[in-house]
Parts: sequence; structure tokens; C-alpha cells
Amino acid sequence: MNIDEYAKYDALGLAELVSRKQVSPKELAETAARAMAAINPAINAVVETYPDRIDSLDEKTLGDGPFRGVPFLMKDVFGHEAGRKIEFGSRLCKGMIVQTDTHYCELLRASGVNILGRSAAPEYSMSGTTEGALYGNTSTPWKRGYSAGGSTGGGMAAVVAGIVPIAHGSDIAGSIRVPASFCGGVGLKPSRGRISFGPNLDENGYGLAQNFVQTKTVRDCAAMLDCLAVPQPGDPFIIPKPAESYMTLLRKKPPRLRIGWSTKALMNIETDKEVAQAVERTAETLAQMGHEVSEDSPEFDPSAMRNMADVWFFGFDLRLEGYSKRTGRPIGPETLEPVVFMIYDHARQMQPEQFLNAMAALNTARRRLGHYFTKYDVWLSPTTARVAEPWGKYKLGRTDVTMETLSQTIFQPVFQFTLPHNITGTPAISLPLAMHSSGLPIGVQLGTAPAAEHVILQLAAALEEAMPWKDRLPPLHISSTLGFNERNSM
Repeated sequence: MNIDEYAKYDALGLAELVSRKQVSPKELAETAARAMAAINPAINAVVETYPDRIDSLDEKTLGDGPFRGVPFLMKDVFGHEAGRKIEFGSRLCKGMIVQTDTHYCELLRASGVNILGRSAAPEYSMSGTTEGALYGNTSTPWKRGYSAGGSTGGGMAAVVAGIVPIAHGSDIAGSIRVPASFCGGVGLKPSRGRISFGPNLDENGYGLAQNFVQTKTVRDCAAMLDCLAVPQPGDPFIIPKPAESYMTLLRKKPPRLRIGWSTKALMNIETDKEVAQAVERTAETLAQMGHEVSEDSPEFDPSAMRNMADVWFFGFDLRLEGYSKRTGRPIGPETLEPVVFMIYDHARQMQPEQFLNAMAALNTARRRLGHYFTKYDVWLSPTTARVAEPWGKYKLGRTDVTMETLSQTIFQPVFQFTLPHNITGTPAISLPLAMHSSGLPIGVQLGTAPAAEHVILQLAAALEEAMPWKDRLPPLHISSTLGFNERNSM
């Protein structure tokens, strides 16, 4: 299979070729490796490959699920496959080996994907851009030197550039959806508790985070949700699921929905004019489909970002000290980015009441936000207030950031519209529904009530048909002459 043909398929499309014996999983792995060699030097999305899953793949080790043989990348964070490296994008953890499979990884393997390697992530996934001292910076495939978003920038850039059709993503403030917005892909953050974080954790980030995937198509999201939304022994709670599979529901037309839409700034970051226009056009399209559409913004306190920070950082020092013991490396400026080192020092001085007060404040924010879904079935908004920006703006290597300015300089500009869904635990999806005059994609976000992923998946499928993005390819793509020239000029 040549890489141009390979790049035309989504994950289910490749899996169908495997099931028909038109291509083998090993051939797909080798094609993905060639694609990686061609374009990764230009975007820097992949930080490690597994030769045993490419050159010497034993196809008998692959699961029999709907994605059998499909090339996949694991984010350099809590995906955890025993015996593989996990470095969290940090020099402190360089070379660290995972000791236990996560349930997420076990379910992934059962789905049939072939995990070929690791994708790039910023240090400890603590930024809305994938830039770092350990492996360098990841570009959006739409413009070299511009952010791919974070923290799953490596996975989403690899998907949109054509290296793999699907990749691991995780999201504690928008880390699946922001890269989907900046790179022009599809990014779903499932509901709190939808996908198990076991066995070593009950929940990540006190319920604020979720593991899932980055994709090119809505149907790949739905099919993988069927594979991964499987409760595991010891999970702290199990949330409701629809009676039918997500793939079955995806084929059905959504009912008439009450949709509230807004581009109003939630954290004092004004929405770009063209981004706002893209949301308004989406609202008009949904109204033409017969939905009840109203302009209305939810109630949100901008101080919630600072409260989130107090939750994220509480105990962060103990986590890093544990890694330091495992690797034998000291914690300091040589092993941590400047912003992360500052946060580590802050975490060492935090008092329990800071954490408890922050959790109480997030509860208040959650209750207020929850009222929005008593009026509407869906909240339509930008994913990000701005399109991708040049490297350097939100990186953890900045030396001019203080704890007092951290939220407004590093976090708020990228997570303004995504964070509320982490606070409420509600599912939200970013779709690449428009392009900016700068040549960069615009992500539009749909969010809905807890445990109602099927609602936004059905709506997303309808928009995928009405406002298609399938044939929109970035300049840094494996089928692009520019991509090969970029490689040859390195």
C-alpha cells in the first residue's frame, strides 16, 4: 500500500481492508512507518516507535475488535503499557519504564489497534501547546512553527498529517479538544467516569480528566467509545450508557434539540472575529436542520481557572519526588521546565485548606454551569477563542511567568471554552467546521449533559455531512509535495 492511498482512509476504513484481506496489519504498520519517516521531521509529532510492532509484528498478538491492525500512537502520559517507556515529556523521567498495564491500554489492545509508538506531549501535560525541552516542539500540520495545541498535540498532529488515523488523547482542561481545534481534527472528551482510569488510579485529576482518542472522523470516535466505555473491576462509580451502541445511535438522525450558542468570553479572552463567525454559521446550519437554536451564554466565574490550578498542583511535588526516586535524577532546573519547576516549588508550600477551598469553589462553579443544561440539550461554542499561534506563547519554558500570572498567560487563552466541561464532567467534542483567513483551522465545540455522548455524536455526524472537512488536507501532510520537501531540507 502506498502512503497516499493509506492516508485517504479513517481507522475503520483501514480495518475494513484488513478484514477483507486486502491489506495485512504488518503492511499497514510498515506504511505508517514510511509515512512517519516522510513527515515527522516537519511536524515532530512522534517521539518513539516500537520495531516489534512494525518490522517484526506478530499479527496473532492483535485483538479481534473493530480496529484490528490499525496503526495507533500512545500519548507520552497515562496510557501505560507495561514494559514500554513513559517519560511525561520530562527530562526528569527520561527512560522511565511502565510497570503495569492500565485498563485503558488493555481495552485498546482488545479493540485491535496496533500501538506503534509514542506521541509527543508537553511536560506532565501541563500546557495548551506541545513544546518542550526533552523532544522539542510539535507543529500543527497547517503551518510550520505554529502550535499543534496541547497537551495531546503530538497525537492530533500525527492524525491530521496522515501518520496514523487514530491516536491516544487525554483531557484535563481541553487537552483533546484544543489540539483538535489547532490541527483540524475531531476530538471528543467523554463524560467523567465513562472510561476507566484503573488499576493504579481511581480518577485522574479528581475526576477532571478523561482518556480517549484523537480521530479524523466522527464514526471512529463512536466506534472507539464502544470499545473503551467498558466498566472495570473496582471503578469508583459507573455512569449510565444508552441501550444501543454508540455506532448504532450514530446512524440515527438526532431528535429536535434545544441548542444554546455563545461566543462570549468566559475568561476575559475575546473571541477572534472569524472564530465567532464560524460558530454563528454552525448555529444557523443547526437551525436549518430543525433544531431550536438560541444565543445564550452560561454563567461562569473566571476565577475557576485559578481554583483548577490549586486542584491540579496539590500533591504535584510528591508525584515528582516519586519519579525522581525511580530515575535517580534530582529535581531542578536541569530536569524540569522553568514553569513546571516553579509549580513544583509552589506545590511544596501548599496547605490542605487551599485544595479544599478550591474543590469547594469548583463545586459551586459546577452547580452553576449545570443549570445551563436544564434549559438546553447542547451548548455550542468555539473550542478555542483563537486559532493556532506561533511557538513560544504558551510554552512551559517561559521565564517571565509567576504563579500570579500563570493562569492568564499560559492557561486561560487556550482553555477558556474547554475547561467548563472538565469542571462539570460533561462530554464535549471539537469539530473542524471552518477555516480561518490565516490558513489555519477553526474548531467548533458541542457540549451536552452528563453521560449523553450519543447526543453530540449524532449532532456531530449531521454536521460532518452538512459542513464536511474530509477533503481538506494541510500543507504538512504525507501526500503533500511540501511535506517531502520539508523532510529533505532538514
